[in-house]
Amino acid sequence: MTASAAPMTGRSPFALDDDAYRRWRDWKLAVAPRRAEDLLVEVNDPCRLADSEREALVARCRRANMAVYASRSSGAGKDIARLLGEQLGLRRLDANWLADEDGISTLSVSEHGTRGEYIPYTDRPIRWHTDGYYNPPERLIAGMLLHCVERAAEGGASRVLDHEIAYILLRDADPEHVRALSAPDAMSIPPREAQAGGPGEAGAGAAVARQEQAGPVFSLLAPGGDLHMRYTARTRSIAWRDDPATRAAVQALRAILDAGGPWVLGLRLEPGMGIVCNNVLHEREGFVDSPQRRRQLLRARYHDRIAGTHASHLAAFAG
Repeated sequence: MTASAAPMTGRSPFALDDDAYRRWRDWKLAVAPRRAEDLLVEVNDPCRLADSEREALVARCRRANMAVYASRSSGAGKDIARLLGEQLGLRRLDANWLADEDGISTLSVSEHGTRGEYIPYTDRPIRWHTDGYYNPPERLIAGMLLHCVERAAEGGASRVLDHEIAYILLRDADPEHVRALSAPDAMSIPPREAQAGGPGEAGAGAAVARQEQAGPVFSLLAPGGDLHMRYTARTRSIAWRDDPATRAAVQALRAILDAGGPWVLGLRLEPGMGIVCNNVLHEREGFVDSPQRRRQLLRARYHDRIAGTHASHLAAFAG
């Protein structure tokens, strides 16, 4: 069963009519890291984590929904991404149409073909987003892994923000912003036309490879009730619900992301490093390759969350 969204109801810190939010909020802000170094775990072999290494990665993901690992293994083989994911409970890969046959994408600059038309396969900057925001509800991206094989000669650094922190900042500004962005049609992605002979083309008369995808920005993952965020800061190929509440909420969220602040962490992956996360917000600056350094990352996207983090918000109620 793939990940799916559930309404924001019942006793939960994410329910707007529940006072549990305040306790969860205080706990979350108290444990949230303020430096990228606080996310770092050194591992000997990402394909065979020691128990202590795995526990350290999970502990950071429980606090911040993400962890960064550093190892001496920068090889381009897919085993690193696949085996590391499996050790963290990430098994249900999302086989998106631009991924390699094994479901793991090799991200590098593509000068020719279909991939070169999509920003992850270019050297251009990528604005704030969560992965898979264009996926249908039954294929929500709950977890993600990026492994660095080679960095760019210049640039290519990322900034990351725990989506639960973004939720807190937005809700503290005005709970109505969260309510507006939780509407089932808050954000829509228009259909993608099928290319001649390309994936999703059912026959000569086929014209649409992906139907329009409408959905909320904030929802809860079933069955655990963890917060999921579906968002992109892009302004093209995106449509927001046309009402004053949604427009105000989108503007407020953009202002939070543009402002940066102590919760936004800067990160530049070196060969052998990687990030594992519960699909947090991230953006990437542009970069420049050279003959000696051509940026290459392995990306795996999952319908699973990292094992052991599915009820992290309940820590606020311990004891």
